[in-house]
Amino acid sequence: MPGPSQQLHERLLAFGESIRLLRRRVGLSQEELAHAAGLHRTYVGSIERGERNLSIGNAWALADALDASLADLLSPMPGDDR
Repeated sequence: MPGPSQQLHERLLAFGESIRLLRRRVGLSQEELAHAAGLHRTYVGSIERGERNLSIGNAWALADALDASLADLLSPMPGDDR
C-alpha cells in the first residue's frame, strides 16, 4: 500500500488526467480552458501533469469551465483500484 505522499501524487495525476480528458472531449486547448476558468495556462498545464494540489475554488472553476461536476473530475479513471 502506498504511503500518504505517494497516494496524494497518484490522486493528483488521476485528477489531472480527468481534466485533460474532459478538456479534449469538449475541444478546448489548455489556453482556452484557462481563460474560461480564470486561471493561467501554465497553471492548467501543471494541474494536468499532476504537479499542483489545487484549491477547491480552482477545482470548481475548472469544473464550471468544462461544464462538468466536481464528481466528474474526481471519478476514478479506468484501471483505478479505488
